Amino acid sequence: LGTARYYLRGAGTQTAGLGFAGYTYPGSWKNLTEEYNGTSWSPQNNMATGRRSPGSGGTQTAALAFGGSKSPADTLSNDTEEYGGTSWTNSNNLNTARVYLGGAGTQTAGLAFGGFITANTAVTEEYDGSSWTNSNNLNTTRKQVAGCGVQTSALAFGGLTPASPAYTAVTEQYDGTSWSNTTSMAVARRSAGGSGTTALGICFGGNAPPRTT
Repeated sequence: LGTARYYLRGAGTQTAGLGFAGYTYPGSWKNLTEEYNGTSWSPQNNMATGRRSPGSGGTQTAALAFGGSKSPADTLSNDTEEYGGTSWTNSNNLNTARVYLGGAGTQTAGLAFGGFITANTAVTEEYDGSSWTNSNNLNTTRKQVAGCGVQTSALAFGGLTPASPAYTAVTEQYDGTSWSNTTSMAVARRSAGGSGTTALGICFGGNAPPRTT
């Protein structure tokens, strides 16, 4: 990447990727955007709102960013922005501002789930390319949850719950209306990466030993 940072998000594919947002210590919420062409990263137009740990979805030329936290003082964000391959445009806000949420889907059919408000949340919202609508909650309340898939067939896996032990391996599948539990991961973790589909998904990294894919 051109700019080292953490708590960033991404979209796209291995040969047409997108990295955006993030945080550098101390107290710098990033609005940076970079595109990947399969070989190298190049800087693009900034986001309207610098933030860390938003939800994301879409492709390099049609990406979606929503929620997260922003300046000052890690304020919770409900901001939604769409990326068209050149620049970002503000769209209608999430109904529930939150950070550490999961995301899936596309720019015109996005999905936001879980996260942290003043405590962990299970709230799920669907995006239709213009506005957000509340849907049925996750069965397991959690933050720092990973996800993959599309709006009508998505996965949520891992995260940090209010229960003990807090790290979870629980996996849930969304069918466009509600969530149902499916086979758990082998290793409980939070803040992992997720990609793929409900039939061919991958979870990698995260915080909880061992460091496993």
